[in-house]
Amino acid sequence: MSPWGGSGGARSPPPAAAGRGAGRIALLLPEARTTRYEQFDRPLIEKKIKELAPDAQIDYYNAGQDAAVQQTQIDAAVKKGAKVLILDAVDAESIQASIQKAHDAGVRVVAYDRLAQGPVDAYVSFDNRKVGELRGQAAAAVDGTADGGETITTNGSPADPSAADPSTAAPSAVGSNASDPEASGLSVPLTGQDFQLDGVQRILAGAQAMSVYKPLKSEADVAAQLAVDLAYGQEIGGALVPTTVTSGSSDKVPTGLIAPVALTKDNVKATVVADGLYTVAQICTPDYVAACSAAGLQ
Repeated sequence: MSPWGGSGGARSPPPAAAGRGAGRIALLLPEARTTRYEQFDRPLIEKKIKELAPDAQIDYYNAGQDAAVQQTQIDAAVKKGAKVLILDAVDAESIQASIQKAHDAGVRVVAYDRLAQGPVDAYVSFDNRKVGELRGQAAAAVDGTADGGETITTNGSPADPSAADPSTAAPSAVGSNASDPEASGLSVPLTGQDFQLDGVQRILAGAQAMSVYKPLKSEADVAAQLAVDLAYGQEIGGALVPTTVTSGSSDKVPTGLIAPVALTKDNVKATVVADGLYTVAQICTPDYVAACSAAGLQ
């Protein structure tokens, strides 16, 4: 099964990684508040890079949700000798000048999760159109919505090109483009994304209709593969970046978009548990024992 949901699969790790000379790769993540970055993305990417190229050097930077800090970090990574940046931009637009400087210095850039502007060499993320479709389908299934009921959507940072700014209306369903939302006293069904632990628990308890599960290991593996190939002078293409998207700066970027999955109480075990993101013990705390039992987790 391919990381993008079709047949064929991603390339196998290149056997020539060892012996091509050490490559320095900088991993720049946007913040540490969201669970996924420190708990999942960073260790998955670092582990895969070391599997592919044991002699690679990895420098890690976290911007703490500060775009100016991330710009400084890119400058530092370039000065330190990074050959490749894996960059999840705090602000996709304002980072453009820093990416241009890195490019001019001969440093390659892999945009991770968010499509940064500027001369990016490759982009890997999830199919955000499909994310929207999954959430829309869930909202349409809510009683009353298909018969003229309305929805509202709350969004993440406008600096993230994956989050749009729709109009709002009186809700019969609520969704979030940022992550799994809290109920906030609203007695309407909720949808969300990014499969946070509390969101998974709300889904099991029936307080949240669904979330969008994004197989982070697939995204991390592709980003690591791209970075290693670029760091060691191999060209990229083929199965890893089978399509092209145009960024906000009108740059055409080779792209790999991974298929997301609708996360409901029926597939918690087959997704976040099976993939090792959360254990049954982490999910099934005392308040959720009954819900877990009903879903077949215990």
